[in-house]
Amino acid sequence: MKKTGVDQQLIRDLADILDETRLTEIEVEEGDLRIRVSRQSPVMHATMQAPAPAAPQPVAPAEKETAPAAPDVSKNAVPSPMVGTAYRAPAPGSAPFVEVGQTVEQGQTLLIIEAMKTMNQIPSPRAGKVTAILVEDGQPVEFGEPLVVIE
Repeated sequence: MKKTGVDQQLIRDLADILDETRLTEIEVEEGDLRIRVSRQSPVMHATMQAPAPAAPQPVAPAEKETAPAAPDVSKNAVPSPMVGTAYRAPAPGSAPFVEVGQTVEQGQTLLIIEAMKTMNQIPSPRAGKVTAILVEDGQPVEFGEPLVVIE
C-alpha cells in the first residue's frame, strides 16, 4: 500500500535523533522519498561551518580551501536581520532576485525572509558584485547568519 503525504512522526523522530546525537543534519531515503532534517550550528554565523560529523573530511586540503574564504564572508556578507525562512525569488517558479556575478545597487532586494507569515524584503546595504549566495531557497535562517556576499 503506497502512502501519500509526509510522515510527520518520522520527521519528529529524525529531529529527536539530531538532538540526541548533536548532529547538524540527517537524511533518510526510502524508494523515491527522501527526507533531510538539518539545523544550523549556533556558531555558524561567526565561523565557516566545518564538516565535523564525518571523520575523513577534516583533512588539510579541505581546511586550506575554506580558510581563505572566511575573511571575505565575515567582512562582506549581508547578515540576516531576523529569524525566518529565506526565499531567493518573489514567487515559486519566478527568477531569483539576484545571481552570483550580478552587480547590485544599494537598496536593491537580495531576497526575502518570511517571518511570522510576513514577507520581509532584504535590501542590499551597498552597491557591488554578488560573489556568493550562502542560502538555499526555502532554507531556515537565524539572526546574524550570512546570506549573501557582496564585494
